[in-house]
Amino acid sequence: MSPTKYVLLHRQYILLRYIGMKNLKMYEPEDKMITLIKDNYNLLQTLGSFGINLGFGDKTVWETCEMNHVDTYTFLAVVNFTMNGYTNYEDDEQIDVRTLLRYLEASHAYFLDYQLPSIRRQLAESFSDQDSLGHLIMKFYDGYAREIQRHMKYEEKTLFPYVTALLEGRSLNDYNVETFSKHHESTDKALRELKLMIIKYLPSDSHSNNKLTATLYDIYNNEEWLRQHAEVEDNIFVPAIRRMEQQQKQNTVTKNISTMVFKGGQDNGDALSDRERDVIVALVQGMSNKEIADHLCISTNTVITHRRNIARKLQIHSPAGLTIYAIVNGLVDISAVKL
Repeated sequence: MSPTKYVLLHRQYILLRYIGMKNLKMYEPEDKMITLIKDNYNLLQTLGSFGINLGFGDKTVWETCEMNHVDTYTFLAVVNFTMNGYTNYEDDEQIDVRTLLRYLEASHAYFLDYQLPSIRRQLAESFSDQDSLGHLIMKFYDGYAREIQRHMKYEEKTLFPYVTALLEGRSLNDYNVETFSKHHESTDKALRELKLMIIKYLPSDSHSNNKLTATLYDIYNNEEWLRQHAEVEDNIFVPAIRRMEQQQKQNTVTKNISTMVFKGGQDNGDALSDRERDVIVALVQGMSNKEIADHLCISTNTVITHRRNIARKLQIHSPAGLTIYAIVNGLVDISAVKL
């Protein structure tokens, strides 16, 4: 973790203490990793999803993360969020998206490949072959598992590749994070119904009851894990993607402007007309469509047509982008522009 990231993390802790959350414990890079595990054993699965191996002895969080090539700041962001519910990551540019993506992918694999099948085996062992109600419970669980699989596979096929493309500087024009459908509530409801059916309608002999009680305990743990997983996605991952999308848009505008400068103000050989240049100058000077029409002695509809053609040719739609274009192409002097 860089010194800058450490300072920011420490400031977050001080701020939370200042606003009155005195019982809140924010973990920091110099804390012992074993301390985190002692405080919350559920972090064992989190360690595995981050690719952090056990056997770290008395190493600090920072030393353990460095040893396993994990971004310390991002690891602590997830830990502090899941343990304390701290949600102010909307504008946190220190989050490492690659680390977070690997964590979410590994979490999916753990839940789909291990947790869901493990609970199903426990349920199956709790019912006899003649238990018709048990068969209905198994059928209900299989439907719940399919819903979880559908949701996670959707993310793996759409959201995760999209984020990878953003990280590589590629653009997928038919997708953005706002189309990411979050259907966590429906799966939560199915899990609650499953728990209630086991508790209310399955009295049995003590042997089966012990098995069901152990299974029920695991189901409750999974419910909590799924809730935290969904909240990490919604409160840390999605805001980070929005920031990447915004940055890509800014980079695209800059690239378009640079292309216009290199090509002498042309796009694919489609040069601006003199009248279109006049409209750009008027727009940069802050004139409205009607004022431009009066200034150039043309109709307002003609001004709108010129603006549409300008946007098509330059692929620049904002006043700020047109201002920069006009300056770098010598249409206006920067001293005449109100900044």
